[in-house]
Amino acid sequence: MPPELRKRKAPAVEPAAAPPAKKKGPVAKAVAKVKEVISGSPKANGSPSAAKVAAGDSITLEGFGGEVETHDGVKTSLQKLVDESKGGVVIFTYPKASTPGCTTQACLFRDSYTPLTETGFSIYGLSKDSPKSNTTFKEKQNLPYPLLCDPSATLISAIGMKKAPNGITRGVFVVDKSGKILAAEPGGPAATVEVVKKLVGAAPAGSGSATANGVNGTNRATKEDVAQADVAAQVADTAEKLDSKVAAPGV
Repeated sequence: MPPELRKRKAPAVEPAAAPPAKKKGPVAKAVAKVKEVISGSPKANGSPSAAKVAAGDSITLEGFGGEVETHDGVKTSLQKLVDESKGGVVIFTYPKASTPGCTTQACLFRDSYTPLTETGFSIYGLSKDSPKSNTTFKEKQNLPYPLLCDPSATLISAIGMKKAPNGITRGVFVVDKSGKILAAEPGGPAATVEVVKKLVGAAPAGSGSATANGVNGTNRATKEDVAQADVAAQVADTAEKLDSKVAAPGV
């Protein structure tokens, strides 16, 4: 009998390697952020650092947040600012002076300055910008309140507004004369102003402090308001960066 020939097994075909994932550009990242907000499931690694303080907490003002500098070069601290105020301090944080979202936020606080300070609160803007940048920002926008410079982010971190690794979360922090925190939360330009408006609106004029009516920071803007306003600011900031790159020679 002739020998039986065995068929050789065909070599296994290795699956084609998946193409490398494309890196997202700034516009794609901004669009993805909008989608996350709409779906209500933002990525954990894209969220700001968790705040160490919260509305209702009481803090020891002495040494809290270290030393910062005003736009005109005066060294100060949160304790000094609170001591100098009649009813407490409002600090709103912004990522970078003179960018669209930060300009919107600063001007909203400017336009509401009188009603927001009627009950004794003092308003301050806070960022990592230099005194020179903040002075230019203040003068150009005719801001009636001082801007604080915190290049080391000591106060920014203490009030829970530092974003890893070196960023700043847009938000607002309110503390009364006794060291009780009335608000400490992130938010967009409009949402940060609304937080303070609700606190002030709950206290009668001349009361000197929003705590006179038992306000503990519970009257907050909704999460939807905060998220949508913050996304709008981020998209505006991204658009400005893209425009500057297009306009730059040799790019």
